[in-house]
Amino acid sequence: MAKLNLIKLCVGAEKVDDLLAWQCQPRAKGPDGMPRHVTRMWPKRAAELLAGGSLYWVFKGAVLARQRIVRLDEVLGADGITRCAIVLDPEVVRTAAATRRPFQGWRYLKPEDAPADLPKARKGDDNLPPELDAMLAEIGLK
Repeated sequence: MAKLNLIKLCVGAEKVDDLLAWQCQPRAKGPDGMPRHVTRMWPKRAAELLAGGSLYWVFKGAVLARQRIVRLDEVLGADGITRCAIVLDPEVVRTAAATRRPFQGWRYLKPEDAPADLPKARKGDDNLPPELDAMLAEIGLK
């Protein structure tokens, strides 16, 4: 089965370090201590996501990081509504900047459309403004 990814706005975060700080908090973790993102909709293409897919995070108009999707858990909210918890690998992998227009919820992202991972030595690169980072990548300077 082919793998598939998700892409989502990282609401309330301006940079990757904001996501890392959020995921250190207990309310961002499931009962097993793994970071998770809870969403209303259950992905129809769950099997493809679980075949090695990642959640790509958009910060201020640019994809800058991803996390591997470990599993999807059902979560019952205080309102009695069942939701989907996207359980994520704790490792946040920084990616080349790729600009994205705003959208609501999450979208599927084909592997061929996903930005490349950055080498581990470039962890602090998201300190550049996302627009500048994307322009440098477009002209081959990243």
